[in-house]
Amino acid sequence: MPGLLTNSDTQSSTIVPFSPEPPTLYNLHHGLTPPLAPRISISWSRGNSLRLSIFKSPDNHPQDEVGGKVVEVKVSGEDVEESGDGVKWRRIVYGSVSPFAHLQNKKNAFMAVSESMGYSSSYDAEWSKYVLEYSKEIKSLLGSRESSPAPLIEDPNTVLQNVEEPSSLKAAWELLEIFYADKHSQGWIPEQLVDWLSDYDSLLSGEMPTVYLRLVEFQAELVNIQVVEDHPAYWQAVSSALAVGWLDVVVNLLRLHGSYQLNQLGNRETENGLVEAVAVLVSKMPRMRADLPDGKLGECWYNKSEFMRAWEKWRGQITKLDCSSFWLQCSHHQTRESLKNLLQIMLGDTNALSSATCHWVELYIAHFLYIRPFTSGLESMHVLAQKCINLKPTSSPHKLMKLLDGIIGENTEVVLAECSRSFGPWMIAHATELLTAGSVQAEILLKEERDNLGGISIEESHRLVYAQVLSSHALTWQIAPIYLISCMKHGVGLLEILLYKQPVYHTQVLLKNIEICRLYDLDSVSANAMKIAGVHHWKHGRKGAGIYWLQQAGDEVRLNRIAQQLFDFVGKSISDESFEQWEGLIELLGSESRTAGGLEFLHRYRDFKKSLQQVQDGVLTDAARKAGEYLISLMKNPSTPQRFWLPLLYDSERPLLNVSQTNLLLNKLQELSVARLRPDFVEVGLPPQALSSVRLALAANLGRATLEE
Repeated sequence: MPGLLTNSDTQSSTIVPFSPEPPTLYNLHHGLTPPLAPRISISWSRGNSLRLSIFKSPDNHPQDEVGGKVVEVKVSGEDVEESGDGVKWRRIVYGSVSPFAHLQNKKNAFMAVSESMGYSSSYDAEWSKYVLEYSKEIKSLLGSRESSPAPLIEDPNTVLQNVEEPSSLKAAWELLEIFYADKHSQGWIPEQLVDWLSDYDSLLSGEMPTVYLRLVEFQAELVNIQVVEDHPAYWQAVSSALAVGWLDVVVNLLRLHGSYQLNQLGNRETENGLVEAVAVLVSKMPRMRADLPDGKLGECWYNKSEFMRAWEKWRGQITKLDCSSFWLQCSHHQTRESLKNLLQIMLGDTNALSSATCHWVELYIAHFLYIRPFTSGLESMHVLAQKCINLKPTSSPHKLMKLLDGIIGENTEVVLAECSRSFGPWMIAHATELLTAGSVQAEILLKEERDNLGGISIEESHRLVYAQVLSSHALTWQIAPIYLISCMKHGVGLLEILLYKQPVYHTQVLLKNIEICRLYDLDSVSANAMKIAGVHHWKHGRKGAGIYWLQQAGDEVRLNRIAQQLFDFVGKSISDESFEQWEGLIELLGSESRTAGGLEFLHRYRDFKKSLQQVQDGVLTDAARKAGEYLISLMKNPSTPQRFWLPLLYDSERPLLNVSQTNLLLNKLQELSVARLRPDFVEVGLPPQALSSVRLALAANLGRATLEE
């Protein structure tokens, strides 16, 4: 039974609708004197609301201490489908990712099996099952029509139950599922259309008269009606509900007839018998379908031959009642004529069906129910649809009507155009899976590569458009790769562009970027993103973070450049506080030259500096011996630049070295003296007498070492 909407489907002409007088949360007070330039601060609040803080000077009212106010403005409209914004829409966008990704994985697995083992007809049945599961998962995201809680005392005058407002997006998806995805229910498409109209006829009421609107208007008048059978609106509501197959509504309305009242039974027994007979015939109507939802009336028949026999028997009972002599005994003219009109509807009278329905979709379904109940095949359905459109033309048809006409006419171009124009990129990107599964013509059209699209198919083109929409929003760009990677031609290239455009200097964005690259084997993109982040952090003073990300990227070139900057501090005195600043960076660079960019020298120098500091602090035994070992190691190591030999020797007057170690250092000092004669030699910032001081210190140390040995 169709439900009564709790609120009407309103549409706003503004992109970001909001109240012209937003409520004030609290006022701002300040003691500043004019002139004061007005300021405004904008920040996100809860949900889809913006918090505006307006700061201004009092307007010629010194006694007014209010210097501004804070208000909240809701930036999402009531119609989520039209605005494309809001929590509900983001829930749909995120919720549809998992079903889509799972279906793509299944498709890839099927393609791999078919290539290795060859095509099998069993694959089609199996694939149809997966597509139907996918369709139902998506449909569950689009909302469910839940009735309001049942009242403790049921109102007998209730015609329609209060339900949530339906969604045009879900209505369109269900149409695609009925005709393309649900292979098991192809035999009773007319009955599925009856259920569909019952759920969504209210959506058509905003643009044209409908049976649903007639019932709503009658229910509003019912409270003021004493004798319902005397009012034409009552019988019009009954005949309209019967014409579109809402049998439970028909029976409930018939039971409102005055002849059912206890004080009327004795005088109107024949009249009540005729009303009850029609109600029973309505409730026993044969229906070609597997089952019925709770509360629906009729008798289900799964087998077509059995359904035909039950149908003929039921029609015979209607004809028998129509020819009964009891009609002559019915004294209430309005009841007699209206009940006979109901019988004519059930007998398939075209004039009665046309007058009981409001638009061509309702008339179309009425023809299925009472004139052509055995119809099968889209070709015959399309002929009937054109006939109904001619009988009840519409100047501005609803978008759902256009979609239904395209589906019945097997016009895939029209279906694609309506899905794209009326329901947006999300719809067309996800609905193509249903279209290709249910129609060979649609599959050829959607998957054929086209030169005018740059060598890609229509299916891939629509997915790329949807991925672009996702990429343009900070809250949804992370799910765009799932759709891009399903595009065989340009998907990977556009995915790389998308990842490069992300602000990777934000750690969370960079981590998400790295995760996406790992999922899709984009190692080079991941490395480049870490390089970009490392360089950005380094340039903005976050040197530790910069070195870390350059190490993760394995960027030897830039790490070596950083090492060159650190080299400038090597020649400074050990008491220089700047060494403490750079010591942490040297530690962070690591000890392995392969991953640290050839920075072994800096790590050895760090250890030497620490030991040398202990020697100067008065620890002369083990520390001095360690410092000497570090010094010799540095002087022997080829990674130690020659221009740092003199600073090392200049800082190492205290350590006690043996004869061989001292001779080694003297030889290095002699090499350094010769090297200073070359024009390309770079002098360090040491005193001019540094070379002589080191030579004297080594000579003195050589004498002490010789005497000890």
